Amino acid sequence: MQFSQVEQAARNNAIWCDTLCRAHGAPGEFHEAAWLNRQPVPRFYPNLVTIANRQSVATKLVYVQDLIASNLPRPWAVKDSFCELSLDTLTFQLLFEANWLWRASSEPIPKEHVHNQGLDWVRLQNESELVKWEMAWSGGLAENSAREQTRLFPSMLLADPDIAFIAAYQGGKIVAGAIANRTENVVGLSNVFALSEDHALAWIGCISTANKIFPGLSLAACRRGP
Repeated sequence: MQFSQVEQAARNNAIWCDTLCRAHGAPGEFHEAAWLNRQPVPRFYPNLVTIANRQSVATKLVYVQDLIASNLPRPWAVKDSFCELSLDTLTFQLLFEANWLWRASSEPIPKEHVHNQGLDWVRLQNESELVKWEMAWSGGLAENSAREQTRLFPSMLLADPDIAFIAAYQGGKIVAGAIANRTENVVGLSNVFALSEDHALAWIGCISTANKIFPGLSLAACRRGP
C-alpha cells in the first residue's frame, strides 16, 4: 500500500512513541487507523496517534472514545496527525498546533561549512553522554532526574540500530541535539533543541548528521507553529 508523506511521517512518529513506551515497560498497540496505549505513558507523550489519512474520522474517534471510557488516569493526550478530529466536544483542550515537515532523500546534504561553526556533531554512544544530553534537552530541569525520577530516555535505546541520539558539542558541552528514528524509508527527527537562539543552525546540523547516520532516506519532523 502506498502511503502519503504525512502518513509516513505519522507512522514513523507513532513507532517512535511505541518504542519509547516499550522501553518503559508500557507498550502500545497498532491498529489500521491509529496507534494507542491503554496505559500511562512517559511524560510529554500521547496515548493516541492517528496514522491513516484514508480512514474515516468516525473510525478514529472510536479509539478516542474507547480510551475515554477506560480507566486510563488523566490527563492524557491525542496526537491528531491530520488535524481532522473535533476533540473539544470530548472535553479535550488544544495543547499546541504543529506542521509536518518533509525532506526528500534526493535533496542535497547541507554543506559542512554551513553548520560547523565550532560545533562537533556526533551520535551518542554511552549512558553518561545520554544523561548529559537529556539534561541539555530539558534545559537543566532534569539535572537531578536520575535520583528523583525515572529518566525519560532509558539507556537501552542506545543499542537500537534504528535510533540515534544526536548531539552538538561546543567547548565540551552539549548545546544542541535531536533524536532520529528510522522506519522503512523514513527517518523521523524529534526532540530537536538548541541552547542558543540560532535554531536554524541546530536544524541544519541535525539534518546533516541524520543524513550521515541513515544515508539515502527521506526525513520527517513535526514542528510547532502556525
